[in-house]
Amino acid sequence: MGIDNSQSGAAGESLKTFLVGGGVRDKLLNIKVVDRDWVVVAASEDDMLKMGYIPVSGAFPVFLHPQTGEEYALARRELKTGPGYHGFSVETGPQVTLEDDLARRDLTINAMAEDAQGNIIDPFGGREDLEKGILRHVTHAFTEDPVRLLRIARFSARFGRWGFRVAHSTHALMKKMVASGELQHLKGPRVWQEMRKALMEKQPWRFFEVLHACGALAQLFPVLATAMSEAAGHGKTGDSPPVAALKRAVAQDLDLRERFVCVMQYAVDAGHSARQLLAWLGVEKKTATLLTDWLQARKPLAQLPDGKAADYFRYLRQFRASLPALNRLIPVCLPELAETLLPRLEKAATALAAVDVGQLQAEGWQGKALGEEIARRQQLAIERQLGEPDEP
Repeated sequence: MGIDNSQSGAAGESLKTFLVGGGVRDKLLNIKVVDRDWVVVAASEDDMLKMGYIPVSGAFPVFLHPQTGEEYALARRELKTGPGYHGFSVETGPQVTLEDDLARRDLTINAMAEDAQGNIIDPFGGREDLEKGILRHVTHAFTEDPVRLLRIARFSARFGRWGFRVAHSTHALMKKMVASGELQHLKGPRVWQEMRKALMEKQPWRFFEVLHACGALAQLFPVLATAMSEAAGHGKTGDSPPVAALKRAVAQDLDLRERFVCVMQYAVDAGHSARQLLAWLGVEKKTATLLTDWLQARKPLAQLPDGKAADYFRYLRQFRASLPALNRLIPVCLPELAETLLPRLEKAATALAAVDVGQLQAEGWQGKALGEEIARRQQLAIERQLGEPDEP
């Protein structure tokens, strides 16, 4: 179905607009179109303002439609002027064609447009690549923006369930980008922006596999890259530990924070601290706290199956704020312990919560003595719940 600009009000009636990028791609894949982006050709910024479009602050000439709020960008060309993903100059104006604009895009499947009559404009073979399940760069300019490495990895995570794969020629360019040093200009928050989207896809492990295959992961997360090279199990076959954990995380429908922990626990070691990693990425406080808590909890959790009531008591008190998430992480990250450990943890937590603080206060306990008595009775309750004999 074509685009009916008359539905958008007067602002769209005299402009030559095209639906572009993901909106066209997802329509052809028959999946839900979440965001629609538009390109306007043969127009200037003054033309857009006269038509009532609202300018968006930034380096590029992007406007919001006054009725729909959708983004309309002037067709543009880009020229590489410096390193990194900000090192570009932009040219717009009536002289810039639709094909000029499509040529600057990352992948052929994102370089298609649809006109008002529903005709597909596809100068770079995106529709054929879509049908064949190929992620292919549009032009050699792909190498000029390091963010495109992250984007193609994210699209691999999104479309991997349909068998999409990176074209051999594109993979060669990705390796060239890594060797050129372009990744040094990536900022942590930009990496996190793409990673967080990839983590919630159906096959999030593909994001890390694609970055690993081209050498990018070794530069961004060297410890994780080492873990990705290891096969799981004694026979050294099957998935690497991070991939296996992410597959279990998807099967258990873990949320973003929990999936982040499942993979990034493998990105830290003595020389690469979690604090440094989290500061560089700029992740949210709750996500950072959960990773920190999990890294601290792994050792006591591994010892709890043979532990005493006092061990359960200390664990439950230390990690009480994160216990629900930690309990969801155990079967994913420590599956060999889950069957034995989770029932005992549940019993211990129930016993701890059953101690009535109000009753202790009614008995006259207060201040420091109250806190000590709460701890004593909670530990005693855990002992009884776990079937440990009372001390003589």
